[in-house]
Amino acid sequence: MNHIVSKLLVYGSMPSDSIVMQLGEICRNAREHLQSKDELITRCFEQVKRILEVSTDYAFNENLWQNYLTFLLITDENPFTLTSEKTGAKEGSVNIFVKNDFSEFMKLFHYDFSWLEEELGINCFRVITNYSAIGKPELMYNKNVSEKVQALSRDLAAASDVDTFYTVLTDFYRDFGVGMFGLNKAFRIASNDSGDLRFLAINNMDKVMLDDLIGYEIQKKKLIDNTKAFVEGRKANNCLLFGDSGTGKSTSIKAIVNEFYPQGLRMIEIYKHQFKDLSNVIARIKNRNYKFIIYMDDLSFEEFEIEYKFLKAVIEGGVETKPENVLIYATSNRRHLIKETWNDRDDMETKAGIHRSDTIEEKLSLVNRFGVTINYSKPTQKEYFNIVIQLARKAGIDLPEQELRLEANKWELSHGGISGRTAHQFVTYLLGRENQ
Repeated sequence: MNHIVSKLLVYGSMPSDSIVMQLGEICRNAREHLQSKDELITRCFEQVKRILEVSTDYAFNENLWQNYLTFLLITDENPFTLTSEKTGAKEGSVNIFVKNDFSEFMKLFHYDFSWLEEELGINCFRVITNYSAIGKPELMYNKNVSEKVQALSRDLAAASDVDTFYTVLTDFYRDFGVGMFGLNKAFRIASNDSGDLRFLAINNMDKVMLDDLIGYEIQKKKLIDNTKAFVEGRKANNCLLFGDSGTGKSTSIKAIVNEFYPQGLRMIEIYKHQFKDLSNVIARIKNRNYKFIIYMDDLSFEEFEIEYKFLKAVIEGGVETKPENVLIYATSNRRHLIKETWNDRDDMETKAGIHRSDTIEEKLSLVNRFGVTINYSKPTQKEYFNIVIQLARKAGIDLPEQELRLEANKWELSHGGISGRTAHQFVTYLLGRENQ
């Protein structure tokens, strides 16, 4: 296997401790008898365990070796794959090197480990190439990635020649992209002491859709219209969803990402203490062939916090304009985001009947940089009962409406008052009671 891996050029930047590189070295050492049998068996088992771990994370099944190789191919961000993502596969000299790599990957796809198993007296490779997962893989949390990898893996394994392999894979790059952005819909960021940013996939994101949010039709339409324009490449605004807690602001953002994910929408959740990294985040995503919503949940600032200045500079007013494929969506319980104090009015001026405070103007200017502001107010009692009834019917609860209203009223009196969240919690309580 090592002689196959050594011929990779465009896809040849795999680290020495990667599974493929390690297995290549194991095969070389086994053929040349450079290590004892016990040492080689231990090393084989270590790499098989790593394949099993990746397969568990992404719910792979059947041929785990081919699934793993497919995963490598669709997560390798190199100049060829990034170009294929953005503009599709093009004719050019680089294709000579790429097709050479694909020819070697075809050999890896169908590599016969039987000689190594006979040499070492093991059978682990025939197990992982004919694997049957415990339970149903489609029930795993990373269903989207699992389905894509397994379908592509079967197509690549069935490719009769390198041209077919090339077409199947570059079509995937064009349709879904490359790297973790192509596979996942939502991310968080993390940085180390040296400031290097990493995008961490959110694999268990709530699968809520907009139809699951009862009521708030006007608010949802505003959000849908703005997001639809964004993913279609038209002009769109940053959005601020504000209002009472428990009214569905965060749920609406998650639902909008789920709705528009197939059209290339992705979400990056950023916390307040990470605002200093906003410029670096945008620099990393501005040239990708996706639309990104940078999501800030429960956004608000106390009077001593100055992180809002980073946000203001990024949204508008910096030297570099915000790229067309990035919008900022935020939720907040405060209309003006930044807490005002009476001290803010100490610099009040009166001129021509207009009262102005520099401090207040600075704080309020952040809100003005969100072109769309949507108010999610607490529902009336009638609206609350309607939410409860519709949620209960969706959940298969067939209690009479009068009884539902009576029980829902008792529940909200002792559980935080009227809100969509309270209605959801009440229906969850009823489901739990039914299952006792």
